[in-house]
Amino acid sequence: MSVTTYSNLVDPDGRAIGIRCAGGVIEAIGPGIDAPDAVDGEGRLVVPAFVEPHIHLDKILWGEPWQPGPRVSRLLDYIDNERKVLAAVPTPPAVRAGRILTEMLRHGTTAVRSHIDVAPDMGLSHVEAMFTVREEWRDRVDLQFVAFPQQGLLSRPGTTELIRAAIDMGVETVGGLDPAGIDGDPDGQLRFIFDLAVEKGAGVDIHLHDTGDLGAWQVERIADYTEASGLAGKVMISHAYCLGMISERRLDAIGRRLADLKMSLMTSAPADIAVPPVERLTELGVTICCGSDGIRDSWSPLGNGDMLERAFLTAYRFDWNRDEDFRRALSCATAVAARAIGLENYGLHAGARADFVMLEAVNVGDAICRRPAGRRVVRRGAVISG
Repeated sequence: MSVTTYSNLVDPDGRAIGIRCAGGVIEAIGPGIDAPDAVDGEGRLVVPAFVEPHIHLDKILWGEPWQPGPRVSRLLDYIDNERKVLAAVPTPPAVRAGRILTEMLRHGTTAVRSHIDVAPDMGLSHVEAMFTVREEWRDRVDLQFVAFPQQGLLSRPGTTELIRAAIDMGVETVGGLDPAGIDGDPDGQLRFIFDLAVEKGAGVDIHLHDTGDLGAWQVERIADYTEASGLAGKVMISHAYCLGMISERRLDAIGRRLADLKMSLMTSAPADIAVPPVERLTELGVTICCGSDGIRDSWSPLGNGDMLERAFLTAYRFDWNRDEDFRRALSCATAVAARAIGLENYGLHAGARADFVMLEAVNVGDAICRRPAGRRVVRRGAVISG
């Protein structure tokens, strides 16, 4: 069994530490750990490897000719534009996904949950492509998948059968999209999603863009289905703008229920709409992480695959500037994101997978505010980038 020791590091609490890795896991971590052949961390800050809990790898346009985003008012207009743009792209989805994964790994991400479009006009072609990507990248990045009905679930005949087939192929999570706003049948969509998840032992991850009281009511219904199905701890709601639009009293009631059911939330911390109040929800015990969502795609050319930047954008969105705020922002892209997608044996502790990043920064706040380029990425105990 190969043993590698990393010395002269600083952990997020400011302690000088070393890390001994053996068999792909952290064997020991703490002050005084060293070895004659240790890799010198040069006083760098060490943090757990980043986790991307929400991205769309099959729709990435990274490396393609410049494509500006549209300015439209309806979600359906974005979806229609996406179909036109992707239909004109000659590069296969697997190639485009590999390009952005290269960037993500360089920045320190070693675990990713990606939504994959499933629809009658494409069948399971994107699922098949992403399975190829998973096999090619299995030694570098852990990839989880969500079968995602971007064009609608019940409103597009044939989609439910394709979602079922995708789960049978090995996709781990059943996806959904605006049960009221897109399908117009919230209970019908949720009934299908949760029945299938229970039947197949899968998780659930639902995009929820519907705003205000309608969106909040759907969060409550998703909680009802989570409780009734026994899927506590296996359900995520992505975006949930509505939670930033309701009264504090209602937010607290919903937040407590989400915490009790171990339901997760993901926000990309967008600037143009209300977002779930991360600090308050965290205080209530809710698992709420940050994710990139789209990166350089038909919706927007923004994004670069750096989860440290996503942590910065989360802090910026909420005007966080204290040390504890920056640690909270970092956790949204590391420990909390890992918990949100069910990633086991994660973190900086003995017995955890030996995936971590060494940053040229003096502390977490410095790392988030500067986002230094010089990073050494360790995967299963070995440096694979930097």
